[in-house]
Amino acid sequence: MELKKDINTVSIDMLLIVHSEKRRAAQGTHSDQQADPSALLQRRGGFQGVGNGVRRWQKLEGNDLHGTQLTVEVHPRDAMPQLLKKFSLAKRLQGDKNGNTRPRQPGGKDAHAYPWDRSSLKSMSLDLQQFEKLDIYASQVTAKSGLDELVSDLLQEAHTDLERVRAIWIWICHHIEYDIVAAQEKDRQVFKPTEILRTQKTNCDGYAGLFERMCRIAGVQCMTVPGYSKGFGYRTGQSFSGEFDHAWNAVYLEGRWHLVDSTWGSGLVDTTTSKFTFLYNEFYFLTHPALFIEDHFPDNKNWQLLKPPQSLRQFENNMYHKSEFYNKGMLSAHPETPMIRTVNGKATVTIESCAPTLFMFMLNGKQEHGLLSLRKNGMKLEVYPPTMGTHKLQIFAKGNSDIYSSVLEYTLKCNYVDMGVRLPAELHQPVGPSWFSEQMGIMKPSHPDPIIHTSDGRCSISFSVEEGISVLASLHGDDGPINEETQRRYIFQLHWEKRTELKVQLPHAGKFALKIFVKKRQEPGNYIFVFNYLLCCANTKVNWPMFPESFGNWGQDNELLEPLSGVLPANRHIPFKLKLHGIAKVLVKGQDTWPLTLNHEGYWEGSCSTAGCQEVYVMVLENANHSFYSYILKYKVNAQ
Repeated sequence: MELKKDINTVSIDMLLIVHSEKRRAAQGTHSDQQADPSALLQRRGGFQGVGNGVRRWQKLEGNDLHGTQLTVEVHPRDAMPQLLKKFSLAKRLQGDKNGNTRPRQPGGKDAHAYPWDRSSLKSMSLDLQQFEKLDIYASQVTAKSGLDELVSDLLQEAHTDLERVRAIWIWICHHIEYDIVAAQEKDRQVFKPTEILRTQKTNCDGYAGLFERMCRIAGVQCMTVPGYSKGFGYRTGQSFSGEFDHAWNAVYLEGRWHLVDSTWGSGLVDTTTSKFTFLYNEFYFLTHPALFIEDHFPDNKNWQLLKPPQSLRQFENNMYHKSEFYNKGMLSAHPETPMIRTVNGKATVTIESCAPTLFMFMLNGKQEHGLLSLRKNGMKLEVYPPTMGTHKLQIFAKGNSDIYSSVLEYTLKCNYVDMGVRLPAELHQPVGPSWFSEQMGIMKPSHPDPIIHTSDGRCSISFSVEEGISVLASLHGDDGPINEETQRRYIFQLHWEKRTELKVQLPHAGKFALKIFVKKRQEPGNYIFVFNYLLCCANTKVNWPMFPESFGNWGQDNELLEPLSGVLPANRHIPFKLKLHGIAKVLVKGQDTWPLTLNHEGYWEGSCSTAGCQEVYVMVLENANHSFYSYILKYKVNAQ
């Protein structure tokens, strides 16, 4: 049919639903994905676009879908030959009893139970390995000048409707780039499929429209579904109203409708650089509806494919688990509400996962003010906001990749701050031993809990160490006198019977982070942080000195019984007792030199006078045929 001059003609492929009384046009901003540049972490967000001025959906209210339904596509007048082609292609689609092409509307047999039953991330049983060859083939098909030729090429290796949909999905996700400029220009026209093929760029409406068009050419029923999304710019607990901001698809396979979002399956947008990066996300292919509803709310609740369906208010208030939450094997999180009110200044979050997983958190963009302990299948996080008011809590998970991805966000409301729970700024994550420390070679710890209380400012921690592993420890507090040079001087490390012991003396009362690092002895490189303990001492009389300084020749299996204090009193005779392996002679050098003798228990013992000296050294001779002594320990002497 012909319209006025300069107005487009009408043919197949855009859905208009005319409701008897209520109409709602959604011309909208659209959502895509973005990266989290502040932490250089990958996460699924959204990128708001703008209305295209052409596509309109009539929003239905209630359960019914009655009304007249037409499928149309707007083309320039010179594109009229496509009309005949589309009518011929439409014959491949299932028709109703009158021979008209009309996709079946969702019904009871399409609905999945809500909430999620943890059975699968998908709405149908899938073995993704069956798609390996097809995925490789489809991703390598080059763009063509026309959709018919492109779809024909894609279907060469696809033999079922499921494989046809998969091939189309893979091709779009690997070849169509999100058009950031178009998303920011309110008057930009809708992307036509031919234009998308030419530029290989579009917005979310273009992704959905292209996917629908290609599926129809392939003979598979497909619908474009408009609605609200929790994408870029989403704020926890926000309300949704007005224009819809996103569009996705429903596809009919094996007698049921299923949901896909090729926009969010294709990649990420980094808002700091305004660049799109292809990063395939499997989660949004045939997503289980009980998971899809977390960030997609359709214009008509029947397209939720849920039983019972969720209201808009529920969508707004429900906890939002990002796609990476499920991609990385998370099962549940508590609390299940996006806003947490602290109790006595503390908020607690727990996550259950399918397998051991590494986590980290940020409170207001910093890794501070919290205790995160790893569990075999999840984690527990206790957060202590430093001030009253509203705080942003982000939780990240690592999974099988080397990158931490944002999986959850909470808003914390704090009306009380417990000043007695101030945590050291250097207390990193995780706290306490776990499956990860075992994996790194530290086993059977004497203290399995992450917090150690000491009344006299001293404690001894031991654990088994896998053969070939070296352990390094350092002590960190927010108040002096600990600095970078003395972080390891309040810890003395001993080795006996395949166990490592850390003797710790605190310089004063307070809270300290005891960090544990490991390294394979035969491999180059730095020590790797594994976990830390939180040491707490309320005794204000505590004022322990440092341990003696040890040098490189202090062996892994050496043992120091006395003196343990690194500062010796002046003008005293100080007893020494050490166990050293493979040593011929031992001397203690102050103003004079004092030899130690080897007793029947294998300990070197003797004494030394501190008169007239400021430092005392322990020296060893490894080979009796040599005359060169090595320093292994150094003590300071108090001024007279």
